[in-house]
Amino acid sequence: MNNDHSKKEKLYITAYESPAGWLTIVSDGKAVTGISFGRPEQPVTEENGLNREVIRQLKEYFAGKRREFSLPLSPAGTEFQKKVWSVLQEIPYGETRTYKEIAGRCGNEKACRAVGMANHVNPIGIVIPCHRVVGSSGKMVGYAGGLDKKQYLLELEGGNSLR
Repeated sequence: MNNDHSKKEKLYITAYESPAGWLTIVSDGKAVTGISFGRPEQPVTEENGLNREVIRQLKEYFAGKRREFSLPLSPAGTEFQKKVWSVLQEIPYGETRTYKEIAGRCGNEKACRAVGMANHVNPIGIVIPCHRVVGSSGKMVGYAGGLDKKQYLLELEGGNSLR
């Protein structure tokens, strides 16, 4: 008897209209696997406790009452991408780092383009704060959600960093 279908995890998909626009939250019930800008392409599934907790923490973040997330994360990616995403989570709220700084923290200052690609495919936006990475000039460059969203998030964090 072939039970391949039983290995596939059930995904919980929730839409949340945040102050920065619609977010699609995806989890397997045990860990968050995705947060992206836009409405879900797949149908929203029944609610679960983890997705409700993600929304609760996001609401606190957008209200300026949360600076760090405490959620179980399970981003799918290569080992290098996961290392980049781990380093991104070390960037303090309200601060930015350059691609070169992130590359150096990952062990190779010359890996700026690879860091940029890892940022671009980050499956768990906001919670894994790829919006906190800027170009070497300090200017905003690239963001999968759009530069307007990146600017909004950086201004939100900058405005709340003194509270």
